[in-house]
Amino acid sequence: MRNDCGMFDVSHMRAVDIKGNGVRGFLRYLLANNVDKLTQPGKALYSTMLLENGGVIDDLIVYFMNETWFRIVVNAGTADKDIAWMKQQAAKHAPGLDIADHPELAMIAVQGPNARAKVWEALPGSKELTENLIPFSAAEMGAMFIARTGYTGEDGFEVMMPAKAAPMFWATLAEKGVKPIGLGARDTLRLEAGMNLYGQDMDETINPLEAGLAWTVDLKNERDFIGKAALLANPPQRKLVGLILQDRGVLRGHQVVHTAHGAGEITSGSFSPTLEKSIALARVPKAVQVGDQVQVAIRDKMLAAQVVKYPFARNGKSCL
Repeated sequence: MRNDCGMFDVSHMRAVDIKGNGVRGFLRYLLANNVDKLTQPGKALYSTMLLENGGVIDDLIVYFMNETWFRIVVNAGTADKDIAWMKQQAAKHAPGLDIADHPELAMIAVQGPNARAKVWEALPGSKELTENLIPFSAAEMGAMFIARTGYTGEDGFEVMMPAKAAPMFWATLAEKGVKPIGLGARDTLRLEAGMNLYGQDMDETINPLEAGLAWTVDLKNERDFIGKAALLANPPQRKLVGLILQDRGVLRGHQVVHTAHGAGEITSGSFSPTLEKSIALARVPKAVQVGDQVQVAIRDKMLAAQVVKYPFARNGKSCL
């Protein structure tokens, strides 16, 4: 994945189309990031969707297709909850909108430095359509939706299509030399890339400012959005940092981190194949700084780790 390319079956992800007059205004209120940043058709934005108390319902990608159609891709485990929340809020604030999810769509992510070239080989006509597609944008190709997005820290495409077309596309990619990759490898890739996983690095009990997601929250604009008042009233006391283990062992979620400013907790941890070291994301007291030495409780031992700025690796190489 870091040196060539691979493909993931991520058909568990759910596409939700919101259509109708006033959809932009509704999303300005629904999402923490500001969809007014989206002006070009196909352009995408990463955002959190919050409860009134500031907790994260989900993190998602929203695509602007036109002024009466936005497409949102949500996480599998939260899809039903997300859609129910969207419909509940639309009923109160934008009753004319149509909100429809598409479980009949499959999604295959092709990621890595050679990923785009392999997709172009596998899909005749796709190069002309997507060669100039900038990162975090998408284009339609017949029944396919090709987005230059991903969850690995590498370039590539996430391709949506009718589920009946997915086996042929998968087989064609395999013929072109694209390796199938499991979701366990996807987890180490996203961790190396410093990307949050819902349910581990944030959830409904955590606000985005304490999850390293302040960049997905637009507090500068005067617009109101769900959860804004709670975020302004409760300045963060903790923050998300990177850790590199300096002793032998493996960092895992829920291990306690002991710092000079109080205890914290690892949210995601694993062995990094790229760095050949154990790495983690950890929520710690706000006073902890990059470069600090901390101790992590692993079984009956206290092991040394250093606080670093993540991401750990992207685009095929270490970021440290």
